Formats: sequence, C-alpha cells, structure tokens
Amino acid sequence: MIKISPSILASKDRIESIKKLNNTNADYLHIDTMDGLFVPNTQMPLEEILELEKHSKLPLDIHLMVEDPEKYINYLENKNIEYITIHIEIDKDIDYLINKIKSLNYKVGLSIKPNTEVSKLIPYLDKIDLVLIMSVEPGFGGQEFMPDSLEKAKYLRNINKDIILEIDGGIKDTNIDEVKKHVDIAVVGSYITNSTDYNEAINKLKN
Repeated sequence: MIKISPSILASKDRIESIKKLNNTNADYLHIDTMDGLFVPNTQMPLEEILELEKHSKLPLDIHLMVEDPEKYINYLENKNIEYITIHIEIDKDIDYLINKIKSLNYKVGLSIKPNTEVSKLIPYLDKIDLVLIMSVEPGFGGQEFMPDSLEKAKYLRNINKDIILEIDGGIKDTNIDEVKKHVDIAVVGSYITNSTDYNEAINKLKN
C-alpha cells in the first residue's frame, strides 16, 4: 500500500492542520521550506519548522528547497524526523551533505526538479535512502501533476530496486492509481488540506 505524506504548505492554519493529521492514517508529515533563492518563494523558515514540529505525532519528512541546506540541518534536532531531503541542483558538496545528515541519524533524500536529468542522481543512489521526484515546479502548491515524472520513477526503479521513491506535486484521487504503480510515498497537499475530512481523503488515496 502506498504511504501518504501530507504537505501543509497550502494550509491556512498549519498548526491546526497538523493536529488534524495526527488523528489520521497519514504515514508522515511533509514539511517544505523555501529560502526565496532556490525557488521564487519564501515559506516555512527554520523558526516556523521548529515550532511546527513540536505539534506533530507523525514522523517528519522534511524537504529543504534551499541553496544552503546545512544552515537548516544544523538546527534540526527532533528525534521524530525520519527523512531530510535536499536538492541535487544546488551548488554544494552533495556527498558532504549526505554524510552530514547521516551523522545526525536521519535518513537522506535527494530531490530532482522536473527539468533536471534523472541520470544526475545515479552517483548517489547507493548513498541515500530516498529519491523525491518533483511532479510540479517546486515553489508553489496547487499546480497540475506532470505525468512524465513517472518515467523518472520507472527509470530509477530499474536501476535500484531498493531505493524509496517519493513523488510530490499535483497528486489527487484522479491520478493516484497511476502513481501507486511506480512510487512508495506520495506527497499530497491541497487535496487533503482543502477537504472537510482529512482521514477520508487520505484513505481514498491509499485504497
């Protein structure tokens, strides 16, 4: 069964959304942070993440859409964090950052934008736990799903059978059945947080 990692990026009241998600069949809480440099938006600065994570009973799935992840990694000390994901496209030493995250006993994810060649991930697949495939341009919620993102998932699965594949962007009840065939975790935002019953929406995606 596919795992669901709800994103609270588009929530009007993020703490209230987390409290609701604590009482659902969600598998993770997905937290996006953006620095306004790597993507043209600024959301969930470190101070907000440190506040939000206090309220979650779900394992945290943190996606750093930032140019300098180390600034954030150094302050993330919550035992409830499962994954910290950085982007392959940043101009930093990726191996160093992978080792830094591992040294803190978190699982490591690498994310890839829609227009980045998936082959760039190959040198790192044996060093990481998860690949996060963006199925929209990162930076804003509520975008339409890009179906060709699933081709990246197929490609990666053929190379590495054990890597956890996660996909993020535009996922809802109308495309989840196709998504389930190729990935392990779906990040879902607006479809859940705009619903009147979070658990019903999550169960619809899972089943």
